[in-house]
Amino acid sequence: MALMRAARLHIPSRTLAVQDVPKPVPGPGQVLVKVAAAGVCLSDVHLIDGTLTPAHLHGDTVTLGHEVAGTIAALGPEVTGWTVGQRVVLQAGEVRGDRLLTRGVDYDGGWAEYATASVDTLFALPDSIPFEQGAIIPDAVSTPWGAVTTTAGVRPAQAVGVWGVGGLGAHAVQLLRTVGAHPIIAVDPAPAARRRALDFGADLALDPADPRLRVRILEATGYRALEVAFDFAGVAAVREQALTVLAPQGQLVLVGLTIKPLTVANGTLFSYLQHRILGHYGSEDHAVPQLIALAEGGRLDFSRSITDVLPLAEAAKAVQRLRTKEGDPIRLILRP
Repeated sequence: MALMRAARLHIPSRTLAVQDVPKPVPGPGQVLVKVAAAGVCLSDVHLIDGTLTPAHLHGDTVTLGHEVAGTIAALGPEVTGWTVGQRVVLQAGEVRGDRLLTRGVDYDGGWAEYATASVDTLFALPDSIPFEQGAIIPDAVSTPWGAVTTTAGVRPAQAVGVWGVGGLGAHAVQLLRTVGAHPIIAVDPAPAARRRALDFGADLALDPADPRLRVRILEATGYRALEVAFDFAGVAAVREQALTVLAPQGQLVLVGLTIKPLTVANGTLFSYLQHRILGHYGSEDHAVPQLIALAEGGRLDFSRSITDVLPLAEAAKAVQRLRTKEGDPIRLILRP
């Protein structure tokens, strides 16, 4: 039996270990992908620290990694339209029956030398886009893209706020600028994150502890307040603060994941102002090819999103760096 290296998480003990495991064999409608790059996401950190738990995992151990790019190594039975050696990026999940499953959470992902993927989760990756940049398009870029364009339906010249300028929030700022939002106001307690927000296209970057935050947002929006606010932090205080600077009929879009309760401090004011709170998860199937096309066409540049590339053997180190924000990472990449 052929073996490969994979970073596996034992859910009951939350133990991450790089192990030798059987190399997977593609089934009908699947391909085997030789992984060239796999992103490290805050969701992976939360799986390891126990904040998140897989909902549909069979067994107690899973290979992490939902941001994956590589080349097709083998075709399963009945697969047509794809060729061995073709460069691909994998969707971060798939629908099986009535369930939406996430790669690297509910089934084995790409922190490994090889991964299997259903053909309906494959997208061709042009030669002009490096594997490291292609790998982060599912989730790190497609999730905020879905939040901006589908869930919130942001239109040009709308005033928007982004709370939390990490891996997803930084791309949200870039994408909001692409669709013409104005002004784009970023809010983050970390000075490095606020600088990053400005580098990625924010018009204003504020500390949530600033006592004049509400006034500064009102001034920046011409006293319109925010038509859309995005929570990429998954923190109760963020949601409470964002609601205080929403315009009438404004939307709060929840992207950051948390198991904490969602509360509205003033239900009467919430109803009077006709505010809306919308949950968001992942992206629609068309998001990844759209973003690949925009990157290939020069409309988006993800080169500054890759903070560092580490070998698969250092998966635990990558997780620790993301957890502690060592080096102010946007995205760390594992290379098998």
